Amino acid sequence: MRIHHWVLIGFFVIATFFLLTEHRAHLFGFLPFLLLLACPLMHFFMHRNHGSHGGSDKDRSESNQHNH
Repeated sequence: MRIHHWVLIGFFVIATFFLLTEHRAHLFGFLPFLLLLACPLMHFFMHRNHGSHGGSDKDRSESNQHNH
């Protein structure tokens, strides 16, 4: 790695340390909002591979048999 990468990593480590130690009350105030944001994000990313919401399992298994 080049030297400027190490400088950037060091800057982020120091900034994170001071953010956690000096502004803990501000950071913990955002936790309930992060929990609420996690719900739609998990729904979006975890339901991506299910296919559409309209079909039943029987319809999907029959279409998979025809494709193979």
